[in-house]
Amino acid sequence: MRADANARQFACFIALGGCAALANWLSRFALERIVSFPLAIAIAYMIGMVVAFALFRRFVFPASPQPLERQVKFFVLVNLAGVAQVWAVSMALVYYVFPALHFAGALAEPIGHGVAIGVPTLSSYFGHRLLTFRAA
Repeated sequence: MRADANARQFACFIALGGCAALANWLSRFALERIVSFPLAIAIAYMIGMVVAFALFRRFVFPASPQPLERQVKFFVLVNLAGVAQVWAVSMALVYYVFPALHFAGALAEPIGHGVAIGVPTLSSYFGHRLLTFRAA
């Protein structure tokens, strides 16, 4: 793939990944009404994963020759690493970093979760490009 095509693909990944991240972040607010913050983070990530898979498969990697079953399997595997990163960073920020900085209150959890969602961007892109939607 040429450099300009790679750059366009990455930009599309970032833009559509942002849509999935928004679905992830916003769903946490509804989920937190019925489950704890740590569990809401994990479930919200799964919602974002479903949105991301549909968008990435259709718009970012549409030419992938990989069978759907393989795409789903590797999408989940790549995202297991991502959810671990998001969960760990969210917990670290909300329960350790922010209190140490004397930052608390209603914005700590949304900001911590929002920052953490961006952490696995590069690892996810390369994981999906090289594994999930690998070209022939």
